[in-house]
Amino acid sequence: MSYPVVYLKKDKEKPILRRHHWIFSGAVKKFPESFSNGDICQVRSHYNKVLGHAYFNDKTTISGRMINFSEENPLASIEKNILNAISLRKKLFDAKITNAYRLINGEGDLIPGLLIDRYNDKLVIQISTLGIEKLKDMIIDVLVENLGEEIDLIFEKSTMSSRNHEGLDKIEKVVWAKHKGARVQTEIFENEVKFIVDVKNGHKTGFYLDQRNMRAYIASLIRGKKLLNCFSYTGGFSVYAALSGAKEVTSVDISEEVINGAVKNFEANGLDPENHNFVALDVFEFLEDQKELDYDIVILDPPAFAKKKSDYGAACSGYRRLNTETLKRMKSGSILLTCSCSYHVDTDSFLKQVKKAAADSGKTLRQIQSHRQAEDHVLNPFHPELDYLKGFAFWVE
Repeated sequence: MSYPVVYLKKDKEKPILRRHHWIFSGAVKKFPESFSNGDICQVRSHYNKVLGHAYFNDKTTISGRMINFSEENPLASIEKNILNAISLRKKLFDAKITNAYRLINGEGDLIPGLLIDRYNDKLVIQISTLGIEKLKDMIIDVLVENLGEEIDLIFEKSTMSSRNHEGLDKIEKVVWAKHKGARVQTEIFENEVKFIVDVKNGHKTGFYLDQRNMRAYIASLIRGKKLLNCFSYTGGFSVYAALSGAKEVTSVDISEEVINGAVKNFEANGLDPENHNFVALDVFEFLEDQKELDYDIVILDPPAFAKKKSDYGAACSGYRRLNTETLKRMKSGSILLTCSCSYHVDTDSFLKQVKKAAADSGKTLRQIQSHRQAEDHVLNPFHPELDYLKGFAFWVE
């Protein structure tokens, strides 16, 4: 099958030659007459060299997203990359270790615009671009053909604001079910720790899979100690800590609904919630009510403070304030795990705010560990935009 050709302006092919997936609108010389937004086109340089294939939308700043960097059929490339992603996850995770992971991580798996998370027998897909929206039926067919015996539901949760720029409405619905009445709730496990996940009503796709390794790290430190888990969501860190012998666990989140979810996760693991503390309150309000934080480990894992580039300044101020209000109440000899999932605040900028917070609070910090997103959130060295999660553990004095 032949595809219409998009030509790039002179010298604008350089990022593509370096295997970056994005083509900005200013790089496009012209679109073919037969082109419709979301269509796949062959990409050629100013000198008529074939660079690969991309889908395009001339209404967006990122006009094109590369599907491959060759003359291979782009649909075959997508199917191959889905199969490679499935194979990689099964090699990364023994079925006895976990049944929940990021299955497709956009450009990390060479499929820009597509995220898929697996929760036991459920898949949750997120589509952020018109090009992938047009390929959705094909993608679902490939998933069902290769995972249909293992899953009973595919739920689409495409609610990101970026869809507005693509001319797409938000979608939250079941797009495939093995049988009528398939549930949107399931139970997952990681390292023998159980969690109840609601793929329809949970945050993002249902659970924060990217923090898997950080949860295990905290579990390795917590025996006999007291934990404060701020922005706890449904208690990922909290359940790990309680099962690992924590003396006391306090979980704080502004949403009463997710706090109730944390209680259920404690119960699912045979833990008595009455032995621990659950607080439905804004974290800043909680901190204001505390004269001192009498905890051995404090976790700050807030939602993204910067959703877009223009949020950078406010986000930096927010991280500084949050860490200052926490550090000034922490006791000497305790540990702070502080995180940022804001891509628009890079690692150096985030650490700069933490250092300012330490100075503001009169505390000395010694870094003892650093973390990124878990290995199922595959990164692409040619596409650094995927590297968003930063986590640092500090000894506080």
